[in-house]
Amino acid sequence: MSDPTPAMICGLLATAERLRVAAALVLGARTLTEVATAAGLAPKEAAQALARLTGGGLVEATADGGYRLRAEAFADAARSQAEQPMDPGEEYGTGDLQAAAVLRRFVIDGRLVAIPAAAGKRRVVLDHLARAFEPGRRYAEREVDAILRAFCEPSPRARVDPSGTPPDHLSLRRYLVDGGFMAREHGIYWRTGGTVDLG
Repeated sequence: MSDPTPAMICGLLATAERLRVAAALVLGARTLTEVATAAGLAPKEAAQALARLTGGGLVEATADGGYRLRAEAFADAARSQAEQPMDPGEEYGTGDLQAAAVLRRFVIDGRLVAIPAAAGKRRVVLDHLARAFEPGRRYAEREVDAILRAFCEPSPRARVDPSGTPPDHLSLRRYLVDGGFMAREHGIYWRTGGTVDLG
């Protein structure tokens, strides 16, 4: 079983269902029934989440028919990431030096310190935020808000950038929709634009 990279781990845990299933496993649930109950999900939803986490190498099936979160995968991913020198163009997963420079300025410790005033820079930041949403998946408004709120939490190392405005999840949600990164209908949102990670 290949170990997931840090980016793969983030992708695997990017939905509320999979995150709840992972938490249930951490807290001791082992069987599908236990995981579904602990995660507050229907058995079918829990099974789908387990299948995705297992396929991604973050969970493994045990000999007794249960499941186990591969905690060592987190440690291995962190160690692997720390050992690799960072190419400036690969920082933030952009492969683009200019985009990476914008994100270094506006995203500190994974948190957005300001919404850029310049439209071009704002599109770079919105593209970065859009990657937190899985293409093809439908999100309730509360899920979108929860994901975006995480980007708005202050970082102890960050100072608000004077060339932008302090972020809030409602503005980010509106910018994503207005910018064509997400669509909305009857309180349901889905991703419609932005860079798609194929790895």
